[in-house]
Amino acid sequence: MDIVNNKRSADLFSKAQNTIPGGVNSPVRAFKSVGGTPLFIKSAKGAYITDEDNKSYLELINSWGPMILGHAHPAILEAVQGAVNNSLSFGAPTSKEIDIAELICSMVPSIEKVRMVNSGTEATMSAIRVARGFTGKDKFIKIEGCYHGHGDAFLIAAGSGAVTMGVPNSPGVTEGTAKDTLLAPYNDVDKIEQLISENKDEIAALIIEPVPGNMGLVLPTNDYLKKLREICTREGIILIFDEVMTGFRLAKGGAQEVFDVIPDMTTLGKIIGGGMPVGAYGGKAELMDYVAPAGPVYQAGTLSGNPVAMAAGLAMLHHLNDNPSVYTDLAAKGKKLVTGIQAALDRKNLPYKVTLLGSMVCLFFTDKEVNNFADAQTTNTEKFGKFFHAMLDNGVYLPPSQYESWFMSQALTDENLDEIIAAVNASLDSIEA
Repeated sequence: MDIVNNKRSADLFSKAQNTIPGGVNSPVRAFKSVGGTPLFIKSAKGAYITDEDNKSYLELINSWGPMILGHAHPAILEAVQGAVNNSLSFGAPTSKEIDIAELICSMVPSIEKVRMVNSGTEATMSAIRVARGFTGKDKFIKIEGCYHGHGDAFLIAAGSGAVTMGVPNSPGVTEGTAKDTLLAPYNDVDKIEQLISENKDEIAALIIEPVPGNMGLVLPTNDYLKKLREICTREGIILIFDEVMTGFRLAKGGAQEVFDVIPDMTTLGKIIGGGMPVGAYGGKAELMDYVAPAGPVYQAGTLSGNPVAMAAGLAMLHHLNDNPSVYTDLAAKGKKLVTGIQAALDRKNLPYKVTLLGSMVCLFFTDKEVNNFADAQTTNTEKFGKFFHAMLDNGVYLPPSQYESWFMSQALTDENLDEIIAAVNASLDSIEA
């Protein structure tokens, strides 16, 4: 197999390691789990991304989700360019913060009030702090394989980047921090009940990706999410949905709309900034009124509510809110892509599982049903690495990790999908040759 030759990217990666740890600013970008040299990107437009060697690829990353309309969407670029003319940051309130807060509250079923922050990590850290402050309890339940950013309390069976890098429990996380994090497998209600029984009246919150995208894409079984809602209501536990990936992507109201389960709090990510660095957490008014300056739980950020990010986010959310056909269109694209992938794999008689929900897709090289983190880890990561590079050779850029969801954009045309399916067939032929 001929791994794509990217001389400029290779030179930049070598240079970057002199001043940046591992040569990248987010570990999964280093390509360690798939081998080879990471691509350094200089531009993107629509469904395509172009590297420093001027090679263009159809891509299924879309900045890990937020580019749901495709790269460099005209409405978002126009909004950003208009905002930049008024300066990049004020450190003071703006009317756009009110506009986007009102729009988020109108779209997301669980959110009555919302606080803007600068990242998904900041959102999840803050949500847990609010839950602890509101309940007066210290412990929380985390689901194995769900990734909630790099806050200390979350880097325990964290999935995604931690597993990709081979460091599931990061050095630097103290035992004191870890002891308050209780772990349960995804799709396992009995374990949740056991943890609650063993830690009666000590649990502040249960945080979960309702549809995990950080152990690959794994779907909730039966009434799993509804049962979690019932248990948390019964026990006085704050249910937090981490919708950094799924919020505004699976539906206007995210996974909670799709599955008709309303959490107490929700965390959101870069899609509310049109792809710019931003996040948010929100929920019931009585919980959010515990946040300073309204209440005693302190949380602050100099760049929170950045006017450029707010302008981009307003353009993105208005488009999604005003054009519900985006979601039916993306679901049709997802179905077409998965049908093509399945036909290619069946032709080669390879063991696989493909998961799909709306515009999120994942391919596991395993014959086991994937219902949790342990199931996901039965996948053949060596085969995925070969497949990843073969797809690059054939002009398609996938997430460089088995343990990540693929994200589709509305910019993908039927012709693009045919090209991707053809690339899958060619790639499987090359790695099986």
